[in-house]
Amino acid sequence: MITTTDISWGTAGKMIVDGVTIHVAPGKTLGLLGPNGSGKSSLLRLICRLRRVASGIITLGDVDITQMSRLNIARRVALVEQQATTEAQVTVLDVVRLGRTPHRGPLSPWTRLDDDAVESALTYVGMAAKRDQPWQTLSGGERQRAHIARALAQTPSELLLDEPTNHLDVQHQLEILSLVSRLPATSIVALHDLNLAAMFCDVVAILQRGRVVAAGTPEEVLTEPLIRQVFGVRAHIERSPHHGRQLIHFSLDPVGALNDRGGGFLVEQSAQAQSGI
Repeated sequence: MITTTDISWGTAGKMIVDGVTIHVAPGKTLGLLGPNGSGKSSLLRLICRLRRVASGIITLGDVDITQMSRLNIARRVALVEQQATTEAQVTVLDVVRLGRTPHRGPLSPWTRLDDDAVESALTYVGMAAKRDQPWQTLSGGERQRAHIARALAQTPSELLLDEPTNHLDVQHQLEILSLVSRLPATSIVALHDLNLAAMFCDVVAILQRGRVVAAGTPEEVLTEPLIRQVFGVRAHIERSPHHGRQLIHFSLDPVGALNDRGGGFLVEQSAQAQSGI
């Protein structure tokens, strides 16, 4: 279980996360949605204690994270960030094995348990055949999958993912989020794709300017008026005949688009998310 209660954090005199309260039940997946700059990435870093809240409380289970050691947090919470790179000459296997670091002491021998966790993670993300490939030769999508495998090798009870589908093709977007939704972990996934959130998340929370403006099931939250209010686009919502969940069609809002562009003419475009169609 992950719970934040009225947490706030800011920098350079600007409030980035402003009184956020969310709750994720054990084993469920929460989709964290919102425009760029709404505070999604900062909220994830606060939950895993990479940053300290200015006010409010974060609990894992029923324990305040300020009462937990950094080692205990590292053993149970895995974070996959948007961008992570290295100039070191390492292989995919080297990267994924790093996920076992919190579970091993400085002099601890590598065990069969460690091997099993790494092998399982590589297989889950479809990177087992590339285990010996040098990191620098991987595509962006392959690097992303390797980072997710590293997090899975950590065998976390809480999993935080910041835009995990960036750089992935449609097949791997669906595979990764399907995997996350089935894991025996409590997960928070920051996403831009509302259709992916509707397909794979048990609950969603919408952030706008650092505040939660709506939270609940996708059907409750992802409404046409709210999407227009928060994201500045028109939406038409129907139920997908393929997966039974919401399917959202988008078109530009002429008023919002003209305001952004400072006038002129607008050619309205219709767009559908790649997923779920």
